[in-house]
Amino acid sequence: MRTLVWHRRDLRVDDHPALAAVVGAVVGFFVFDPAILYAEQVIAGRCLRVHGGGKVAFMLGCLAELGQRYRKLGSELLLVYGDPVLLLPKVAQRLAITHIHAHRDGEPGAIARDRAVTERLSAMGVMVRWFDDLGLHTTTEIVTKTQEPYRVFTPFWRNWAARPKPQPVDTPSQLVGVDAEVMAAVADLRYEPSLEKLGFSHAMDLPVAGEAAGLRLLTEFCVGDRLRRYDRGREFPAAAGGTSQLSPHLRFGTVGIRRVWQQTVLAAELIRSDEEQQGILTWRQELAWREFYQHVLYFFPELATGAYRPQMQCFTWEQDWERFEFWCQGQTGYLLVDAAMRQLKATGWMHNRCRMVVASFLTKDLLLSWQWGEWYFMHHLIDGDLAANNGGWQWSASSGMDPKPLRIFNPHTQAKKFDPEGEYIRQWIPELRGQTAAELFAGDLWRPNYPRPMVDHNRQQLEFKRRYQVAKEQCGKLGED
Repeated sequence: MRTLVWHRRDLRVDDHPALAAVVGAVVGFFVFDPAILYAEQVIAGRCLRVHGGGKVAFMLGCLAELGQRYRKLGSELLLVYGDPVLLLPKVAQRLAITHIHAHRDGEPGAIARDRAVTERLSAMGVMVRWFDDLGLHTTTEIVTKTQEPYRVFTPFWRNWAARPKPQPVDTPSQLVGVDAEVMAAVADLRYEPSLEKLGFSHAMDLPVAGEAAGLRLLTEFCVGDRLRRYDRGREFPAAAGGTSQLSPHLRFGTVGIRRVWQQTVLAAELIRSDEEQQGILTWRQELAWREFYQHVLYFFPELATGAYRPQMQCFTWEQDWERFEFWCQGQTGYLLVDAAMRQLKATGWMHNRCRMVVASFLTKDLLLSWQWGEWYFMHHLIDGDLAANNGGWQWSASSGMDPKPLRIFNPHTQAKKFDPEGEYIRQWIPELRGQTAAELFAGDLWRPNYPRPMVDHNRQQLEFKRRYQVAKEQCGKLGED
């Protein structure tokens, strides 16, 4: 038997079901798919790349370490460039591959691609085995009593939390590689990537990529008191260690989700107080949110291209690109919004509380489409993931699966509540570093090097509600027709 393990969103060897199931010789395999790398989205008549250089650079770092791990275990990682539907059969034929192992991907485009790959390889006599890895439960496992998908998180969470969780799969101690003479048959297909060669660039201060960094972050978060205090520290963007920082590693699969769960179990066994258990429970709930968004995207693939709520399909959004640019650059005059947007541009990451605030501001203060913000996040976030990003933006814009559709964040009160000393604001807005918290939050203070608020929040939220009601009535009339 000779197996090709096709890596996609699982750039690791630990807790890797597809790799652990290999019998015989194995070759790791990754495709730089131009359809993904250079995917575009039309925003305000502009054709824009979905993925930015920071995300691609982080992925290259993950792949470099994955290749090292394969070599250390006795095999290798084959990198190629092109269409996987065409390349997988070609590589399988040249290397006399008998089995292809891969983890399922629930995104609409990935499902279609994987179906096409399976059909071609099966016709050649190659056995294709798909394994579950994206979540602790499959996208179809958590359903209602009537076998319907969930549309609201809370009942999904109750069902999810009540179910036993799978154990992690250990790292193989050794792999059987394929002889160099055989591998010579694909020498012309090998691809040596670089950011420049792929046509990307970035100026971000990126986190360390790869499996070792991901596992180290997981251990540091779970072994100390950060996980136990998560429910108390997670809302404050200035708090050092308030969150796990694992989101890029979960996005690229440098840590296995079963290994993550195991660490929460071990941490829970060492504590007795209800207060500390609450921290663990709260973080587990965030893991469930991740799977909820995967769940709804799988069952409602139309979410990838439009609003879930019919009335938001009739909503009148502004088409003001200049305002959008002010938001992107962190020049809105709203402290927490600007600090968060500058952090995103500099690091490729943003605190979750800030993600909600800036998304609410774009859609409900600037009255700009959530799809503009969804694109910008997807382009700049290292952890940019279709399901989570789309779900978060639709939640913020009142267009998604949310039992409180008219939730609107006040950017002033959010800043005072979650950055009361102004530490986060001063960190990312250097022109305000000389000001005290009292001066920062004095609404009538003129700052010569910082813009005045570009809109009036109270006026804009009333306008959003008015347009929402109009859209609701219009869609109702369309439904009657």
